[in-house]
Amino acid sequence: MAIIKSVRGFTPRWGSNVFLADTAVVIGDVLMGDDCSVWFNAVVRGDVNFIRIGDRVNIQDGVVIHCTYERSGTTIGNEVSIGHNAIVHGCTIHDKALIGMGAIVMDKAVVPSDCLVAAGAIVLEESILESGFIYAGAPARKVKELTKETFEFFISRTARNYMFYADWYKE
Repeated sequence: MAIIKSVRGFTPRWGSNVFLADTAVVIGDVLMGDDCSVWFNAVVRGDVNFIRIGDRVNIQDGVVIHCTYERSGTTIGNEVSIGHNAIVHGCTIHDKALIGMGAIVMDKAVVPSDCLVAAGAIVLEESILESGFIYAGAPARKVKELTKETFEFFISRTARNYMFYADWYKE
């Protein structure tokens, strides 16, 4: 059973049809929408500031979502996929974005809708990315336009598939 912990008077809350893996940890001021999944060894730690997560978000294995005390909470839109071992810290990620495996998105950065942050990329503090592009590298730089095919395969398909995968664990 997932670890759900209240901190400083805040208790995590979530909508319907949410899957929390046995080793997931959700702490404090966390509000999560419907049809989300938090996978094995992922930590969503709203102890020092708020974390707001929309609908149909998948937080894959080993992800850390955190924020900065008295400075920056974390907001994640709808239909967002956060790849294995990524760190999302005190930033804003808009709808229909993908944060690749091992990527890091730092405080006050903004990842817009229809944007893909590649595996291993580091989005520096206060960076504001542009919609419709793939960002890669350290620090993350715009590397190419996000085609319709790439968007469908990586962003839309991943969001749908993780809802499907979560159902396997609810049996």
